[in-house]
Amino acid sequence: MSNKKQQEFVKEITPMEVDFSQWYTDVILKTDLVDYAPVKGCMVIKPYGYGIWEGIQRVTDRRFKETGHKNAYFPLLIPESYLQKEADHFEGFAPEVLWVTHGGNEKLAERLFIRPTSETIICSMYSKWVQSYRDLPVLINQWCNVIRWEKTTRPFLRTAEFLWQEGHTVHATPEEAQQETMQMLEVYRQVAEDELAMPVLLGQKSDKEKFAGADRTYTMEAMMHDGKALQAGTSHNLGQHFSKMFDIKYLDRDGELKFGWSTSWGVSTRLIGGIIMVHGDNRGLVMPPRIAPTQVIIVPVASHKEGVLDKAYEIKKQLEKDFRLELDNRENYSPGWKFNEWEMKGVPVRLEIGPRDIEQNQVTLFRRDKLEKFTASMDNLNETIANLLDDIHTTMFNNALKNREEKTYTTTDYEEFKKLMAEKQGFVKTMWCGARECEDKVKEDTNATIRCMPFDQTPVGDKCMMCGGEAKHVVYLAKAY
Repeated sequence: MSNKKQQEFVKEITPMEVDFSQWYTDVILKTDLVDYAPVKGCMVIKPYGYGIWEGIQRVTDRRFKETGHKNAYFPLLIPESYLQKEADHFEGFAPEVLWVTHGGNEKLAERLFIRPTSETIICSMYSKWVQSYRDLPVLINQWCNVIRWEKTTRPFLRTAEFLWQEGHTVHATPEEAQQETMQMLEVYRQVAEDELAMPVLLGQKSDKEKFAGADRTYTMEAMMHDGKALQAGTSHNLGQHFSKMFDIKYLDRDGELKFGWSTSWGVSTRLIGGIIMVHGDNRGLVMPPRIAPTQVIIVPVASHKEGVLDKAYEIKKQLEKDFRLELDNRENYSPGWKFNEWEMKGVPVRLEIGPRDIEQNQVTLFRRDKLEKFTASMDNLNETIANLLDDIHTTMFNNALKNREEKTYTTTDYEEFKKLMAEKQGFVKTMWCGARECEDKVKEDTNATIRCMPFDQTPVGDKCMMCGGEAKHVVYLAKAY
């Protein structure tokens, strides 16, 4: 492919510096991750996009099972009376609920709602299953879809229907419930950082931002290329609210009937949006190797020449026991066109093999993260690629961390904060008195919100940035998706 055509190919994606929102839309459509569905606010996740979700599921589900959790499935439809049992929960989710009023031509005696989350239906079942301390803890997760009738949508980041997992547990003591809440937040951190190469900030949400019906909500917040935050996963200590609403009682060892202590926690296909906006560049996706649907793409060069395709298939057979890979032997596309397509799809490693490579017992490798090409011996190729993928993961994580550090500011001056939000965008670390009025003022003045109160509460001042009163919390503020 000529240089001119290569430039035109890349021009299909709007540069992120010109229009970040359009860049994001271009990337997800050009790389065939999704298509828009006929239902407003919904998306069709195409095979390549779903392959990313399967990768996230694989590494996340393994950790769930290692910590003793088991998967189950609960109904999509929930009686209206269940939502109304918990006032805060009802108020929090009612505006987003999609209602089912008819079965065929018959009006239902009681409206049903399509789950926006499943605390109510799951807790109603736990009230039947939990009778004794011997039944605890209950450690269940489900992989499913939910619907929240959002007004403004964007594929992966905020859609009416999306895929997620939601864990729901019941424990005998508040200490066990808190330990579970923090354990699952740590599992999410491991997934984000160790698998997705996505640095995250961990901390507690403010009362305003916490989950409807929770005692405490903990979050992991990631920074996107443009300096905005993405809530990438949350873990909730629900206390005894849902246990009391749904009568989840157990007979304890001392012979007394007690209410259980519950938690819930979840991550969703929103993580795919995070991967795109943390790692992507103006050529398209840059996929984290450990969850990439295709880790290595083999592209034969001069495949019409004798022995090239045979060697390509031989290498494929050698590598496929250790890696997720494909061999692109399409005859109607040039190698240059294939290079561009697989770069745009963000495949971590491209392996080129041609007549000259075969003569010299080598392959040509291209790493997507650095856009670097080099040759490697065919001997010990599996080990070479394994090491390369690990290095790509580390490089991607460090680049994302560097971006976050460069766009994280510390200030206790409100005017400076407003200027930062208007001109720079990023995370701002500051002090807060804990008053809802100050939290609301920030949102009104800048559209930023308190993303979390980090676990490290080393003060950066003694006065609330907003009102000048006595500070109680270190907080991170940012605009968010």
